[in-house]
Amino acid sequence: MMKITTALGATLLLSLAACMPAKPMPDAPDRAEGAAFFAQNCVQCHGRNAQGDGAVAKGLSAQPRDLTLLARDNGGRFPQTKTLAYIYGDPEDDFGGSHLKRVMPNFGEGMALDLVPVDLDGQLTPTPRVLAGLLVYLESIQR
Repeated sequence: MMKITTALGATLLLSLAACMPAKPMPDAPDRAEGAAFFAQNCVQCHGRNAQGDGAVAKGLSAQPRDLTLLARDNGGRFPQTKTLAYIYGDPEDDFGGSHLKRVMPNFGEGMALDLVPVDLDGQLTPTPRVLAGLLVYLESIQR
């Protein structure tokens, strides 16, 4: 069922992208927008410092990932595409080979109405604005 939902979400995203009118690119989301989204949606598990020590982390079956180490764990390069795919995409993906089932919320379909172009590996990709901001924020906190 999840794979079908993900496929439908991806199809919807691509369909919406094809319908995007040719107009100037909207203002790109900034770190502050991403930090606000993180505070509202991610702190409970990942913690204020994004190191996996949120208030509900102790009660989870798997320790939330330390989001400040994504670049370090990817040869020093922040893995934008993989991070976005995990947050927005397949809930069965184990991100990083941990082989643990995803326990975080599946963000997706409702966000597909406010898209901004994001350069992912040299390809402008229509991305939900809030997630584009989250990527900016997460990249800014790498250590």
